[in-house]
Order: sequence, then C-alpha cells, then structure tokens
Amino acid sequence: MRILIDGMGGDYAPEEIVKGAVKAASEISETIVILGPEDEIRKQLKANSWKGENIEVVNATEVISNEEFPAMAVRKKKDSTIVKGMNMLKDGEGDVFISGGSTGALLAGGLFTLGRIKGIKRPAIAAWFPRAGKEGVTLLLDCGASVEAKPEYLYQYGIMGSIFVRGITGNENPVVRLLNIGAEEGKGDDLHKTAFSLLKEADINFQGNIEARDVIFGETDVVVTDGFSGNVYLKSSEGMSLAIMREFKRKLTEGIVAKAGAMLAYSKIKEIKEVFDYSDAGGAPILGLRGSVLKIHGNSKATEVYYAIHRAVDYVDNDITGMITEAVSSTDALAGKGEE
Repeated sequence: MRILIDGMGGDYAPEEIVKGAVKAASEISETIVILGPEDEIRKQLKANSWKGENIEVVNATEVISNEEFPAMAVRKKKDSTIVKGMNMLKDGEGDVFISGGSTGALLAGGLFTLGRIKGIKRPAIAAWFPRAGKEGVTLLLDCGASVEAKPEYLYQYGIMGSIFVRGITGNENPVVRLLNIGAEEGKGDDLHKTAFSLLKEADINFQGNIEARDVIFGETDVVVTDGFSGNVYLKSSEGMSLAIMREFKRKLTEGIVAKAGAMLAYSKIKEIKEVFDYSDAGGAPILGLRGSVLKIHGNSKATEVYYAIHRAVDYVDNDITGMITEAVSSTDALAGKGEE
C-alpha cells in the first residue's frame, strides 16, 4: 500500500505533516509518500532524524491556497501537491490521498481527475463526531462538499455512510437518521420530506429524523444532511466545544482553591477533553469519488496527521470505494437515481 500525503496542505505544513508521517511510518509497513518541494521535505525528515525506508518524497513545486478559485487553480497549477496527488492516485501510483489543503481544490481535483463513482450524483465529506457518555463515534455527511442538495443526494449519502461505517467499525447494521428540525415524520421542507421517503425505502437501517441537539448523545451511527447544514453543524460544534473547554480552563485557574480542585480532578478533566478532541478522528473521507481521499483539518498538527495515516490504512484495507461502487451497480433503486 502506498499512502500519499500532501506535504504542504495546512497551516503547519510541512513541519507538522512530516512529523506526523515519521511517527506513523515507524509503526506501519506501508509506504508513505510525501508530496511537496523535495529539498524542504527532506530537510524536515532530517530534522526528525528519519532513517527508515518506508517514506518517499515526490517533488511538487506548487501549492493551491484557500484564497484561490479552486477549479481555476486546479487547471492552472499542474505541479501542485493536490493535482499531483490526484493524478498519482488515478494512475495507480498510490492507494489513498490525504490532504489538509483547500477543501474546494481537493473536491475540484477529485472530480476533474478521479471522477465520481458511476451512479453517484454528488460526493460527500463525511466527518466523525464524538458521543457524550457512550462509546464509539457518529458519522455525519455531507459536511460541505455540495452546499445545494436534492432528495436523491441525501438518499445516496445515507447508503454511502452506512457502507462506510459498516466497513470501518464492523457494525453490520448501523442506524441511519436524517438531520431535521423535528424527530417526527413529516417535519421539514420539501427536500427533507422527500429525502425521508426515499431513505425509508432504502436497504439500510433508517430510523427516521434526528434533531441536531441529539446527535452528540449517540442516538445514531450515521447522520444524513445536506452540505450547507452539515458544514454549519460541524463548524458550530467545533466552536462550541472550543469555547466550553476554554471557559472550563479559565474557571479552573481562577484562584488557589480552583487550581487545587483542578489538580485533584485532573484525570477526569483529561477524560472530558479527550471526548471532544477531534485530533484522533483520522480525517474526513470524501465518499463517492473513484478513489480514496481523506481531508484533514487545515490546522492539523502531527497528531492529526498520524491518526489520519492509520485511518487511511483501514479505508484501503476495507475497500470502501469498491463497496460503494458495488452497492451502486447492484442496487436498482440507487442506480436509478444515478448521474445527471
């Protein structure tokens, strides 16, 4: 297996990308291929005292920034880390591509270079969410690949999400719910009412609607939503989590009594932090492309990169892309809602 990673994708690239890759490479037998300016990447490998054999460097001289128009940048910057990574994936020179770079460029590069799985209308970014008081995680999709949606998109997200959770976690019958303004059937606008009807007929364990406040409590394994709502939910959840933890820390450092109490409760405070820490989530897969692509957070550091590489191994080993492709070709209802 060859794991391709964008060495220049993210706020802390290439230092943190290389550091995370070095840590992961020391634990796995698969080859990690870092794309970026060769001299700079090798300098970072040397700084991390890397002497192993399962890290390779592929020279890529350009980087696509978040400020650039994605489609245009992908067409113009042929030697960028994202375009080069997608081409390598398409040509069989890699099995999975990880990037913390521009989400728009990653999607554009994936669509232009890899294309969609035949029968899938829109790819979806799928993100893991923690569960308060319960073991495991919940998958939410779409988190922003397509801000406009049609009922059939949500229908296909439900099927892809179910396949992904089944393949990665081993849960043979994951519960799927539709994010809505109420739990009762018949809630929401025409998009969600029609999507509800389609999901009800799908060959998945669809259990109806779920309200946003209930997602964190682990009431479901897969949450289906349109990309606009999913991205808002994702960013709102991240912001709320950060705000709570910062306020928690501030209150626990106000005065001697508070600090003493914090020291006594340190282990439990650490456990709470770990519940809401997304660094070990392993990245968000872009489901529906003809290739395995994982998007990591733009501010990812070495820990996030390390876990993303391990998650990528699981992704490829379980052949998630192949499972989705097979589901599309073998399910008449899904194939009937194919490409536009």
